[in-house]
Order: sequence, then structure tokens, then C-alpha cells
Amino acid sequence: MPPTPLSERLRLKLVERVRGVFNDVEGGQKPVPPSGEALFERDSPIRMVHADIVAMMVGGIRGLLLQMLHPHALQGVLDHSNFRSDMHGRLRRTARFIAVTSFGHRDDAMEAIERVNRIHARVSGTLPDGSPYSATDPRTLAWVHVAEATSFLAAYIRHVKPDMHGAEQDEYYRQFALVARALGANPVPENRREAETIFRDLRADLTSSPAAREIAQLVLTQRPEGSPPAVQALLGAEAVALLPPFARSMLGLERPGLAAIPARAATWGMGKTLRWAFRQG
Repeated sequence: MPPTPLSERLRLKLVERVRGVFNDVEGGQKPVPPSGEALFERDSPIRMVHADIVAMMVGGIRGLLLQMLHPHALQGVLDHSNFRSDMHGRLRRTARFIAVTSFGHRDDAMEAIERVNRIHARVSGTLPDGSPYSATDPRTLAWVHVAEATSFLAAYIRHVKPDMHGAEQDEYYRQFALVARALGANPVPENRREAETIFRDLRADLTSSPAAREIAQLVLTQRPEGSPPAVQALLGAEAVALLPPFARSMLGLERPGLAAIPARAATWGMGKTLRWAFRQG
């Protein structure tokens, strides 16, 4: 049997390292295998967007930063999450949920959704001003969803497919709406226009706070195991650059200056390398 070419060994090593970041390999966890009986068809917009690792990491960071501006979502994290001590674990669980609902068998996807719903049912409490909050509140869930959806799509368009057709973008929102509604979110966008409208309307619910700024710094300075620090810095800079100006201001963040140009180029190169490693067209 001929020896494996060096390029193939490097490719496999890179795949192994990336999978180690997103899966609890020591606990025996394996990547989610794509199913022919998933909620969404192969090569449909949601599966294309959610398959790109770099775009999802950049979009995921942007989405988290936006979510922390919602006082109910923020308080739920502060009261019911080990975010500070196990940020990597929490982000990894979120990534796995996206993978299962996007690519896994539809039965596994619905089971994952029900599991999250059961967790949300136990998450409630009181805000600092004395008003109650609940993780099952449809409007809060709507902000969590629209922050994620707009972020994933924005990062994908910026780093993978700048010429993504408008109809494909609308279909992405329509597909992702299926998961959002199953989680109890309302209102939920089904196209770009609705996403812009809901994002604008829900902005009235957001507040700036020291806690939100603290979590933002934790998100931007996290160091997932197996991920080089320089990589996380690049992804964070891109996520901050993609934030709307009002969100950067509320979180006490500055838009990257000239340093954003090489950061964007490096992130683009990283994405191209990972698409080669995972044999994505």
C-alpha cells in the first residue's frame, strides 16, 4: 500500500484538530454525521451557511455579543449558566445544537429542540430592577434567534459568498424559522425584509450594562482548547467589525481600524484552507 501523500496527512491532521475544538473527543463525542433525512435538503441555503466553519465562528461571536444586550437573555446566562468557568463547553454545546438541527436526522433534530425547551422551562428569575424574566418568553427567544440568523448570514456573505442571491438569503431565513418556532420564538423572520424589521423593532428591548460589557470581553478573549490565540483574535476582530454601530457603542467596543484589513484577509485565507481540508466546494 503506497504511503499517504504529505498534503493528505496535513489535511487529515487539520480536520482532526478542528473537530477536537467542536467535539468532546475525550468524552467519546463524534461529529454529527450528515443525514439524508434531515430537516433540510442537502445543499439548501441553511446547510451551506451552517457548514462553513469560519463564517459560523465569526457569526457565532457576533450573535453572542448581540444577545447579551438583551437584559433577559443576559440575566439568564448570569443566573443559570457556568459561562465564566466553562465558556468553551457552552459554545461547543451551542455549535452541536446547530449541527444536529441543520444536518442530523430529523428525529435527532427534534429531540435536541425538545431538550432545549425543557432546559428553558427551568430558566427564570428576577432582573436587577425586580421584574421577572423567563427563557420561554417568545419575544426574548425572537431576539436570540434574529441575532443568530442575521449574524451567521452576514458572516457567510462577507467571507464565503458575497454574491449570494437574495432568494437564497430569504430561503435561509425561511428554513431557520422552522427551528426558531419549534423553540417558541415569536416573531420570527422568513425573509430579509422581515429580519430587518424585527431586528429594528426588538432593538427597543436592549440595554447597555456593565455585565453585558463584561461578558462581551469574556467572549472576545476566550481561548478554546486546541485553538491558537491568534486565530481567536482574528475571529473576534471580524465579529466586532460586523456589529452594527449601536451595538459596538453599547458594549464599549471600537470598530477595528486599519488592523481590520489584514485580519479580514487572514480570516478569508483561514476559511479557504478549512474548506479545502473538509472538501467543501
